[in-house]
Amino acid sequence: MRTGVVKFFNQKNKFGFIIDNETQKEYYVHAKNVEGSITEKEPVSFELKASNRGDECVQVKKINA
Repeated sequence: MRTGVVKFFNQKNKFGFIIDNETQKEYYVHAKNVEGSITEKEPVSFELKASNRGDECVQVKKINA
């Protein structure tokens, strides 16, 4: 499992971006791949899945601090 921080998430349009803690790369996330809800600056864990637009976050879960 990778970890990162939510850079941006638009609840209305159901998409956003997560920054990977290890690589500092930014990845797309869609609400269908989020367990529960996420908001900006929250720590999350996730997996990457290849899509036609590049890597996409799946199995996104909020990390409770």
